[in-house]
Amino acid sequence: MEMDGKVVVVTGASMGIGEAIAKVFAGAGASVVLLSRDANRAEAARHRVGHTERTLALACDVRNPEDVGRALALTLHHFDRVDVWVNNAGVGIRDSVADMETSALRELFETNFFGAICCMQSVVPAMREAGGGTIINISSVAGHIPVPFMSLYSASKFAMNAIGKGARLELQPDHINVLTVCPGYVSTEFGAHVVASRQGNVRPKSVRGITAERVARAAYRGYLKHKREVVVPWTMIPVIKLYQLLPGLVEFGLAKAMKRTKPKQ
Repeated sequence: MEMDGKVVVVTGASMGIGEAIAKVFAGAGASVVLLSRDANRAEAARHRVGHTERTLALACDVRNPEDVGRALALTLHHFDRVDVWVNNAGVGIRDSVADMETSALRELFETNFFGAICCMQSVVPAMREAGGGTIINISSVAGHIPVPFMSLYSASKFAMNAIGKGARLELQPDHINVLTVCPGYVSTEFGAHVVASRQGNVRPKSVRGITAERVARAAYRGYLKHKREVVVPWTMIPVIKLYQLLPGLVEFGLAKAMKRTKPKQ
């Protein structure tokens, strides 16, 4: 199989996109380490993924550098190497900029952004020593187009897009590729994992979203092709380009969506 002998680490792997990515890579022959704040949830996901003879579940809070260092050390102890590290751990927020609490903003950035940087800084030395590797950052289309009442979440993803693409250039001499994956709306339980939710959702209820499995397959194909960025579904690419060229037109559509959304009382 394509991934025989490769070792993949996935953060936020207890559900949704993280679990789906773990399953795709394991199915292709890789040894996979599933990380989650909750060890029991990570272990349950490991059994759903299957291939238990070459998978490992560990507790890891990416906000804690000691946790990340421990997870990396245990991975190297069990499998001797890390070929792919997937930064997927993240939380959401649904609130207005004017009213949100600073503590919620800090919690979001500690996980979505600083956690990803902590993981990158931890794994890069191991990849350099091994002669190369790949870091996959799971970002969002919201990292290209700011979304009302999710602008702080968008900000964390804009930051992840920038750090990933900049790091990609910096790490090319070390044969380390950094792939940024930007899904549109994904139908998962992620909405239940938010640090604050005091506003409505501008997304129409008729929009069902894509599956986590589709995102995982796109990420895997992007990895194999050494891509710099993958946008899924591809239909969001023209929307991103339209926003870059005519932001007012996209903002007009978002403003209309806001009128259909009433804040929670």
